[in-house]
Amino acid sequence: MYYVVTGAAGFVGSNLVKALNERGVTDVLAVDDLRHGDKFANLADCEIADYLDKDEFAEKLEEGGFDGVLSAVLHQGACSDTTESDGRYVMDTNFRYSRRLLDYCIGDEVHFIYASSAAIYGAGREFREARECEAPLNLYGYSKFLFDQLVRRRFEERTAQVVGLRYFNVYGEREQHKGRMASVAFHFFNQYRGAGHVRLFTGSGGYGDGEQRRDFVSVEDCVQVNLFFLDHPEKSGLFNVGTGAAQSFNEVAVATVNACRKGRGESPLTLAALRERSIIQYVPFPEDLRGRYQSYTQADISALRAAGYDAPFLAVEQGVTRYCQKLLQKAPG
Repeated sequence: MYYVVTGAAGFVGSNLVKALNERGVTDVLAVDDLRHGDKFANLADCEIADYLDKDEFAEKLEEGGFDGVLSAVLHQGACSDTTESDGRYVMDTNFRYSRRLLDYCIGDEVHFIYASSAAIYGAGREFREARECEAPLNLYGYSKFLFDQLVRRRFEERTAQVVGLRYFNVYGEREQHKGRMASVAFHFFNQYRGAGHVRLFTGSGGYGDGEQRRDFVSVEDCVQVNLFFLDHPEKSGLFNVGTGAAQSFNEVAVATVNACRKGRGESPLTLAALRERSIIQYVPFPEDLRGRYQSYTQADISALRAAGYDAPFLAVEQGVTRYCQKLLQKAPG
């Protein structure tokens, strides 16, 4: 029996493949789109049974080529660019393709765990898995919202587990291929290493400079939540995946800079000191993001806790520091 991971060469997907390997699972079908081939590096230290292009995989599924041989589909593949304007591409990738996988999993009694997103909540102040809290601000968020709505409508049809995981702001290893869509921790790390300072947005949404707040969650925790549901196939539903505590971009910057300073044997600095030394700088808020930007997110994780997931989440001070230490180990000179 095989485990399918879509988006397997991507950020969360490759971390999932690695985590399965660490459990001794190598019967993994890695599914992705490698037209932009640099992502292969995320799988170079992983063991997989086979690799399939995402379109080839969907076609073989529908032809019956995998009937009776799949244990679970861990669907992490998506267009995750929140500024992508090609609606046909986003909807085909995030909605229509996901629907094809859902149809198959219902028909062949295969467990289906998929990546949703906190972008569904838009500019709201309540981040709970309920329709009244959902109002996406961008096309990416809408595509994820639409698929979650489909899952809700078809929930009683399920023949096996169906779980949607609404990731909040994920950071961590194996995201280097994401470019501008990589986490702020990744960008802050490279800015500080390259220029000796980091750049944050000036105030927006009623928040001061760098004080916009997000629920920053380590990819390590996202993987553990996936594995929890994989281990509990009797549990289904939509669940937020965040720490449950919003933290500021300033806090991420401080954690990143101080992790780098520690790596050089230097003492940590406070936010005030980093501002005074112009190590933390602020740039004007981009006009193209106005009205499309979440200045605040904080996961309500009560549903996740009620499902039995009781492990603690890494706060920024722990998770970002750990991440930067790993980046430093791989960084040249």
